[in-house]
Parts: sequence; structure tokens; C-alpha cells
Amino acid sequence: MYHILLVEDDRNIQTLIANYFTKKEKDVFAIEIASDGQTGLEKAYENHYDCLLLDVMLPELDGFEICREIRRESDVPIIFITARTDESDMLNGYALGCDDYVVKPFPLPVLYQKVNALIKRSKGLVRSKVFSSGSLSLNPNNGVVVSADSEVKLTAREYGILKVLLENKGVVISRDKLLDIVWGYNNDTDERVLDTHMRNLRKALGANGKLIKTVIRRGYRLEDC
Repeated sequence: MYHILLVEDDRNIQTLIANYFTKKEKDVFAIEIASDGQTGLEKAYENHYDCLLLDVMLPELDGFEICREIRRESDVPIIFITARTDESDMLNGYALGCDDYVVKPFPLPVLYQKVNALIKRSKGLVRSKVFSSGSLSLNPNNGVVVSADSEVKLTAREYGILKVLLENKGVVISRDKLLDIVWGYNNDTDERVLDTHMRNLRKALGANGKLIKTVIRRGYRLEDC
């Protein structure tokens, strides 16, 4: 069973999400709810969750503050669910380390599929060979990424991008294809989001970040060492 923490102060939304997830497939998801940011942060520290769903505008602590604090300690998948539609808010969320950003109102089946896919990707549930290039490796079986002998903590999006590039070493992967594979859809705003994730991924990989090359007007390529 997957355990989800929903930090949301709107009781109607709390009920809709909790009921949908727990009834969609029996015994797959357990939803715990916090109605304010401080309580949500305390629960996130005290318990193990497979995914966090965070509203942005919350009493006491907002969702951005929660995300910032959680990312100091954990790479648990985080999805913002919010009515704020400004591109700057979205980019800020991704820069802080969230994995996805869902704007209200949203179809519950879409949120369900996003959570389900994100958790499975973060846990590496499909067994496969280990992908590597020089001192950089990614093990899909346990989700471990190692760069220059040190384990690297990535968000689920960053992990997905790196996996696609390592699976296709030496091949140029277009921005549209990356968005289709990792996000499941794409639009103009998502290209800006991809830029943010790519920048964060390169930084996280340290010296191996240089293996990821930008091919102007074509996309990205990971060099095979």
C-alpha cells in the first residue's frame, strides 16, 4: 500500500481526493490529511510517505516553505496542487525540488495517474539493467544514481530525464520527446520547466553534469564514455 500525505486546507478538496484515491483501487492508497502547513511539515518529518500532495496557499506555512524544508532531508515525490497559475510560481516550485505541478481545478483521474506513475518511477519497480557512462550510473531496480563514487539524490523528474538520456547514450533526444516521456505531455510552459530540471540535474551530477550536452535547436545528448 502506498501512503500519501495531502496538505490542503479546503475540506471539499480533501474529501474529493481522499475518496477518489481510496475507492479507485482497493488497498492501493492510504491518504493522511493535514489542514495547515505546520502540521503537514511535522507529519512529513514524523512518518514515511510515498508521495506528498501540497497546496501552495496554506495557513502557517505555505507549500513552497514545506517543499524547501522537506528537500533538505528527503527526495520523496512532491506534487503541488494549487489554484496559482503564474509561470513564476510554477518555476519556483520546480526549482525548490517538486516533481509536478497540478493547477486547480483538475480531473481527479489525471491526478491519480500522475501520483501512481510518479511513485512507481521513484521506486524503480520495473527490473532492468544498470545504465552507465564512465563514473555515472543509474540502477532502475533500486533507483540509485551514482556519480563519481557518490550516491546522488534526484527528484523523480530529474531521475526520469537522466534515465532517458542514459538509455539512449550518444543519441540526440529532442525536448518534445523528453517532455512526452517524462511528463507524459508537453506545451510551451513545460519547455521552461524542462530547462530548470536540466540545470538542476547537471548541478546534482557534479563533474559528470558535463556529459549532458545541449544540441542547439535539436535537444540533448548524453556522451558515452
